[in-house]
Amino acid sequence: MAETVDDKISYFQAVTGISDTDLCTEILAAHNWDLQLAVSSITANPSSPSAPVSTSSRDPAPSAPLADAEFVAPPPPIPPPPQQQPGIAWKLVTLPFYVVSGGASLVAGSFRLGAWVAGGVLSRSLSLLGLAGQAGSGDRLLELPPSAAEAADFVAEGFADALQRAQREFKLLFVYLHSPDHPDTPAFCGGCLCAEPVAAFIDENFVAWGGSIRRTEGFKMSNSLNASRFPFCAVVMASTNQRIVLLQQVEGPKSPEEMITILQRVVEECATSLVAARIEAEERLNNQRLREEQDAAYRAALEADQARERERIEEQERREREAVEAEKKRKEEEEAVARAAQEAAEKEAALARRRQEKAMALGAEPEKGPGVTRVLIRFPTGERKERRFHSSATVTSLYDYVDSLDCMKAENYSLVSNFPRVTYGPEKHSLTLEEAGLHPQASLFIEIEQ
Repeated sequence: MAETVDDKISYFQAVTGISDTDLCTEILAAHNWDLQLAVSSITANPSSPSAPVSTSSRDPAPSAPLADAEFVAPPPPIPPPPQQQPGIAWKLVTLPFYVVSGGASLVAGSFRLGAWVAGGVLSRSLSLLGLAGQAGSGDRLLELPPSAAEAADFVAEGFADALQRAQREFKLLFVYLHSPDHPDTPAFCGGCLCAEPVAAFIDENFVAWGGSIRRTEGFKMSNSLNASRFPFCAVVMASTNQRIVLLQQVEGPKSPEEMITILQRVVEECATSLVAARIEAEERLNNQRLREEQDAAYRAALEADQARERERIEEQERREREAVEAEKKRKEEEEAVARAAQEAAEKEAALARRRQEKAMALGAEPEKGPGVTRVLIRFPTGERKERRFHSSATVTSLYDYVDSLDCMKAENYSLVSNFPRVTYGPEKHSLTLEEAGLHPQASLFIEIEQ
């Protein structure tokens, strides 16, 4: 039943009453952590049912409040659930609860009285854990077939789930202490508890628990409830500080009508407290849901704000990057313009120097005479220039003359004559004008080389 080592230790303490945690650990370890075997080794001797109860004031057992609980009546309002839950053993003594069996030989458990039917058939559909099965035949309320014992084992295994159901349903706890040797027990069980109206009423309004006084837990409960007469039933409810409140004792034989009357009065008296506890629990649940919804809405709003802030920062960073890139591009363009302007200026200055140098290399224009050649040059723009050269001057002097003029920007060109068409390229630059056939006069045009 316990899922962890701590749960097994707590449950073992709750069942046996042994408060020493180290001792409980050693016992469980010696039985290979088999909870049933360990508990059975402590509770197997029915002659001393209270032997496992510890009186240590240093560390009282979790189950001790069941045996030595303080009882008060009439019922107070059901208190709100405790804030802390140490474990399964603690739940056993504080919730509207079942008391689990004290081992393989202890007859105790949760049951539904509607399943106690004539002939001893245990109804699996009514979720019964009967007072039979693992105990000796002297403790049996009714003889059960093997299938009934299997159903009882099945329900016992679901004890934790049954605890949670009882807590959710806000029901009182109906306690029946079984005295197998009392002469009135058979008639009471068969004629009252197993009567259909009584069983149905208890199933509808209570969580039921039963235990044999021959066993440890049943014996402890009989002492705690001061059971002096049998058959014995009681109605209890959980209180604070691991205590229970005694609401009603039903001692001695009772008819079904008397039992229902007594239980009906208890239910009516506690209805206000139960309803208030249910409403309070629902309010706590609703408040918790409201807080969760508010927290979820806050987280969603916070995430949305954070997303918007991230988007704003990303947009700002993007704009800053674009501004930086635009500024960089602007500076690069300005630098390119400045470089182009500087290069143009330098080129223009170089051309000016070149024109000046060419003009100086030409010397003064000669006067007309027999040894003078007149040359007419047409530029691509349609402009014409004419100059006289000594016939002994080379073709290079014609190129120097064109370069000294501010008539075109092209640097690669050729001087060409039309009739006949002759190109005066580099191979003829060293020829004199007379040798080139340009004396006494010539008409040339400029052909730009691509």
